[in-house]
Order: sequence, then structure tokens, then C-alpha cells
Amino acid sequence: MTAASGVLDAAASAVSGGPSPLVGRDLLNLTDFTSDELRLILDRAHYVKELQKRREPHRWLEGRTLAMVFEKPSLRTRCTFEAGMTQLGGHAIDLLSEHMQMGVRETVPDVARNLDRWVDAIMARVFLHSTLETLAEYASIPVINGLSDLSHPCQILADLQTMEEHKGRGQLGGLKISYVGDGFNVTHSLIDAAGTLGLELHVATPRGYEPSDHVVSAARERGKQTDAAIHVYNDPREAAADADVIYTDSWTSMGQESERAARLAVFPPYQVNAALTGLARKDVIIMHCLPAHRGEEITDEVMDGARSVVFDQAENRLHAQKAILSLLVGS
Repeated sequence: MTAASGVLDAAASAVSGGPSPLVGRDLLNLTDFTSDELRLILDRAHYVKELQKRREPHRWLEGRTLAMVFEKPSLRTRCTFEAGMTQLGGHAIDLLSEHMQMGVRETVPDVARNLDRWVDAIMARVFLHSTLETLAEYASIPVINGLSDLSHPCQILADLQTMEEHKGRGQLGGLKISYVGDGFNVTHSLIDAAGTLGLELHVATPRGYEPSDHVVSAARERGKQTDAAIHVYNDPREAAADADVIYTDSWTSMGQESERAARLAVFPPYQVNAALTGLARKDVIIMHCLPAHRGEEITDEVMDGARSVVFDQAENRLHAQKAILSLLVGS
């Protein structure tokens, strides 16, 4: 067996539940992983979804426990991580913020030190990204970002899986992916993915609501090696023109409620509606990470239309996160 064939065999084994090269790693941002490592996660996500469809058992995490830390409310993150652990043969503990009072009743380092002794991984959905970094610093077990003010990597892995389902496996690099709306955490993770995987990404936001300059510049620097094309501007029509994918998110995220009135005054031109999607390719897919404020960032006509894959995205949170858990925690 040649060295090259040995690498390929190891990769195929890792996809199908064999030894994982990612055991023990944290997932705080997509930038924590190489393009090959992200490809492994996506390939396992596709694989576990097929197993789920065929009702074939894949209880790779028997006897393992996930602690779920929630500072922000959640439907998709809570349900998909708990269901995912159950389907993998493990168990998830929902640690409600009012019970933990992390950072108030007990310091974040002490919470990490305790959980490190009891469970096999931590998933945290938090206001500040620095909270995740502190958990990862003081815990030796994997820490997974369920959402922070900086990024939402699990969401974007599910989104990339969804794009591949509708546009073809291995075809991400040939798509014009357009994001229209607020340049916040979801946008940052899309930009991170674009730089690492070599994607063509167009981001259109109102002035003053652009994504982080640091995130964009770092992704463009990585993109020099992957032939990524990352464009950030203010014209939603330019982003939508000939797009293969149009993606949006709520205009006012959790923690930004005091800005709602100001945002509603400037974001209406960025609504994903029939006029905007009509500029895209005929086979465009429409994406939204949810929850949606129907009639604001997206219309009912588009969200419920034939080109919408919004609920496919939501389903794939389960499969992408099962891939993440099984690869980071290990069989």
C-alpha cells in the first residue's frame, strides 16, 4: 500500500465512523480547522444523514455525556444537540442559565474545571465569545461554539452541507454565494468558511453594519492559498445578481433589541423578496438560519417558495452537529 492510498483509506475510515484525527479538539471558530478537516466534517455529516435515513444505528458515543450551557434561548441548537447525542448513544445535560448563573454564582474558569471532571464535551451558546475562550482554556475536553457574538460555526457547517445537497457534493467552489443583511456572527462564519474552502462570497450590508474588518482581512489572507473571492459592499442587488445562493438572517439579533427601531429604518432595501431573488439564477436556493422575522428580512412568498431550503438547513443542524460531536469526542 502506498503512502497516498494509506491516507485515503484513513480519511474514508474517519468519514464512516473509524478513528478520528480531530479527537479532543475545540470548535470555537471555523478558522480552527484546515480545508481538509472541514471537508471531513462535511463528509461525515452527509454520511450520518444517510445512516439516519436508513435507520442504521451509529451509536459511536455510548456512555459519553455532553454538557449544554445556554446563556441565550434556543430552539434549534438545544433540540439538535440533545437529539444528536441521543442518536449517537450518549446523553446531553441541559444546564439552564438561571440555575448555573455562570460568571455570577461561579466563575467561568471554575465552571470549566468542574465540567471537565464530569462530562466528555461542552457545548456553549453565549453572549460573549470570550466566555467560550475561557471555557476552552480551563477545560481539557472539547468545547463547541453553539453561538457567540463573534461566530456561529455549527450553523455554517449545516449550511454548507445543505448547499452541497442542492448544488452537488464538491461543487461549493463554483457557486456565487450571496449574503444580504446584517454583517454579524453568521456572516463572520460564512466569511471564515469562504477563506478556508476557497469560496466566492458576496456580502451586502447597510453602511455601518458591515462584518468585522479583522474577520474579512484574515479570510482574504487565507483565501490567497485557496483562491477564495470575498466581496463586501452595500448594494443588495449586486449581491443577488446571478447568485446561486442567497442567504439572509434577522436584522436584529439577540442582545441588539435596543437597536431594533434604528435597524428597521435602514434595512428594508435588504429584504429578500421576489424582486431581489428575481435577479438571481433560476435555480437559486434561498437560505435563512432562523428564527425568521417574516415580513422583515424575508417575505412569506420567498421563505415558503419552491427555491427555499430553509428547513433543510434546520434539519441539517442535527446531522452536522452529530458529525462534529462524533469527530471531536471520538468513538
